[in-house]
Amino acid sequence: MQSNKILSLYFLFGLVLLIGCNSEGSTSTSTSSSTATTPPPANEPARVSFNRDSAYAYVAKQVAFGPRVIGSEGHKACKEWFVQQFEQFGATVIEQDFDAKVYTGKVYPATNIIAQYNPGNTDRIVLAAHWDTRHIADSPLSTERKNEPILGADDGGSGVGVLLELARQLESMDLQLGVDIVLFDAEDYGESRDDIEDEAEGTKNRNTWALGSQYWSNNLHRTNYKPRYGILLDMVGARNARFPREQYSTYFAAPVVNKVWDLAGKLGYSNYFHNAEGGGITDDHYFVNTIAKIPMIDIINLPIDSDNKGFGSHWHTQNDDMEVINKRTLKAVGQVLLELLIKEDAGQL
Repeated sequence: MQSNKILSLYFLFGLVLLIGCNSEGSTSTSTSSSTATTPPPANEPARVSFNRDSAYAYVAKQVAFGPRVIGSEGHKACKEWFVQQFEQFGATVIEQDFDAKVYTGKVYPATNIIAQYNPGNTDRIVLAAHWDTRHIADSPLSTERKNEPILGADDGGSGVGVLLELARQLESMDLQLGVDIVLFDAEDYGESRDDIEDEAEGTKNRNTWALGSQYWSNNLHRTNYKPRYGILLDMVGARNARFPREQYSTYFAAPVVNKVWDLAGKLGYSNYFHNAEGGGITDDHYFVNTIAKIPMIDIINLPIDSDNKGFGSHWHTQNDDMEVINKRTLKAVGQVLLELLIKEDAGQL
């Protein structure tokens, strides 16, 4: 994804297989997805706990494949593992293959992975993340190996890790609501440019990003597909992450933003979900909104006073590894989404 530095010009016209140890992981005591010991009010369903250790392990497993750049062996092996995991978790899986023509002119095989729960129900919610990683370390903060691909523990891996754990828990939950988990491919092979002043050139540059969501939005995996809304996760695993109300999310899907941020506050996660306006990011949700016309929001880490194009200091650097990933952040995002699905299913939102 890229930060929209020239938003004013364009805006109206982005189990446990391997439990790693980090400073937060060593103190973790949340190791199950059992219901809470304190019963909820009679009119509310029992609360289920999102398993942060499991989500962390799913991030670590992705990183163990190495960079998941389209066209690489790590990318191919990781795709096969995703499909196997979703099928193991009881999902009906679609592999949406397409040719990704990147800004260099090269074409790579790519795959969007769609895991469907209750596929017969037309009343649906979409949860998404991108699963590929950046082919170069082109951050202005990069000091080494700038022409080598990055591991993408946070940028790619964290969102997918949260969604895999949600999928694992969905298998045993008695939800009637239809849920689609979509892993977009070829998101992060876009052209990096900061010198654009022309509107047409800016649009062309924007379209080099998020190729998987562009393809999916133009080729939805089922006919007459009209989910309630979608939620995109991108870079949701770093310590002390800050999720403001991203501008395109508010523009296209303000009611969904309000719903998610209000629920996060009620659950005690307002230290992550900030009631502040964030900039507009060219990310997968932008194309889902503008092409598929499905209201989708972006939960994305946008630190204050960032000197890395609006993102965390590890973004598009070789430092985007497991040292960045924090279990408490994964827990905050995962618990909000889990509660959201439960309440939507019960008609309480």
